[in-house]
Amino acid sequence: MKYGYARVSSVGQDLTIQVQTLKNAGCDVVREEKVSGTSLNGRTELQTLMEFMRDGDELVVTRIDRLARSIRDLQNLVHELKQRGVTLSATEQPIDTKTSAGKAFLDMLGVFSEFETNLRKERQMEGVRKAKELGVYKGRGRTIDASQIFELKQNGYGATKISKELGITRQSVYRLLKEQPVQSVTV
Repeated sequence: MKYGYARVSSVGQDLTIQVQTLKNAGCDVVREEKVSGTSLNGRTELQTLMEFMRDGDELVVTRIDRLARSIRDLQNLVHELKQRGVTLSATEQPIDTKTSAGKAFLDMLGVFSEFETNLRKERQMEGVRKAKELGVYKGRGRTIDASQIFELKQNGYGATKISKELGITRQSVYRLLKEQPVQSVTV
């Protein structure tokens, strides 16, 4: 049986073309998700496929970077597929793990995919560094109402109780209390 896997990195992206391509390639089932490919964490649809596929099945993707963006993740997935007797192929690249050439090309594309991801991260970090130097980048704004923390602290709440009450981490409570210590009032 042929199983298709379609993935895009963000919610705003569209999976329609990938899904249609996989169906046209003869996939009986197509699983799709919108999650980053830089890690296998949070990839529930892929995990479902990995658990479901059996000996003789084939996993089809449009391009290898839809499956993994790191050579380690790609190799681990391919190894697991091989252990299950499942082959891997791509509709837009000459990848077919049934052939030696297909396996070699798979490894080469995996290296280039990881390289591309690393370059993108480097460019992004360079842009952030430059923006910080210019005073343009200041990070995300505060989302916690500090006055609520101070009020609860003055009412005798401890950091753990405040964090539970407001649904935030204790670290956030401590950080804000450190910035503006609560004055004790003597009556």
